Amino acid sequence: MALEGVFQQSPRRLGLAVTALLAGLPLLTACAPEGATGLESPKMSQIKARGRLICGVEGKLPGFSFVESSGAYSGLDVDVCKAVAASLLGDPSKVEYRDLNSTERFAALASGEVDLLSRNTTMTLSRDSAGGNGLSFGPTTFYDGQGVMAPTGSGINSLKDLAGKPICVESGTTTELNLADRMRELKVPYTPLKFQTSDQTYAAYLGKRCVAVTSDRSQLAGKRTSFPDPSAHTLLPEVLSKEPLTPATTNGDPVWADAVRWTVYGLMQAEELGITQANVDAKLAEAKASANLADLRRFLGVEGDFGRQLGLPADFVVKSIKASGNYGEIFDRNVGPGSRLKLDRGLNRQWKDGGLIYSPPFR
Repeated sequence: MALEGVFQQSPRRLGLAVTALLAGLPLLTACAPEGATGLESPKMSQIKARGRLICGVEGKLPGFSFVESSGAYSGLDVDVCKAVAASLLGDPSKVEYRDLNSTERFAALASGEVDLLSRNTTMTLSRDSAGGNGLSFGPTTFYDGQGVMAPTGSGINSLKDLAGKPICVESGTTTELNLADRMRELKVPYTPLKFQTSDQTYAAYLGKRCVAVTSDRSQLAGKRTSFPDPSAHTLLPEVLSKEPLTPATTNGDPVWADAVRWTVYGLMQAEELGITQANVDAKLAEAKASANLADLRRFLGVEGDFGRQLGLPADFVVKSIKASGNYGEIFDRNVGPGSRLKLDRGLNRQWKDGGLIYSPPFR
């Protein structure tokens, strides 16, 4: 039929023609070269061409992202970067870390200076929305809340004890706004001393320019481990807010956002299934040996096309577990019992244990 003839047809016949054309698309996809995904991700193409993932981190926060004396980065946020690099590039060492303070992190992501922000960042409406920062958040990797730390024995035991006193806070953070809201609700006057970086904030606190410092409770606990005498500082019991700390990409590349999202979910699902860094090879061999283990075979990439749907290798989950371990291992090693922080898992337990760590089905 000539092209002009198509446009002379009734709307119903035109609709049928379009439907027939769309129905043929799977056949075209089936004829695509082996290994092609049919997905377009400018960011993933850029990362592959570059040969490394550029990950934005805090860099000075023990337990989350911290530079050891050897020069190597460690922490929960760092392990997320390694898992993503392994899943896309096949090598967890192919990561370049960029230390970003709270005021520059979003601009660095938006400009393309970093590919992924894995930097103790709270997911909020204004940061997620297209009319705000336009981020695309992955799964929350640490459920936190804002706290306040003060010198032990100072007589400061609650927020009301801070009336009329200076409190150190990092500007450009949710903690700055939360503190103002909570003190307003309590009708407690105070003086906020604002600083551009966390180093400046904690130096001012240790220098006694303020009587207390506020941030995420995990950050306060992490920073306290680097103080000359950690026992001389106490976290107040109040929790001022919800702080779901979550890795983020920009919302302009949904394929890349999905690849990051499901890599992290894979680490959570691996813990639920009992798959660890030490036994993942054995689990993979078990899956290959038994055709009846359908869920395990799909999860580990032995069959199915989960990787293809994300633009990743079929065994992306295996690669990420080998790189960082499952979520529980990452937590315990960096902030839990095996770390200096020794934080309780609390809300960061698996859902079946009463926590909020929950992966959607790999189906």
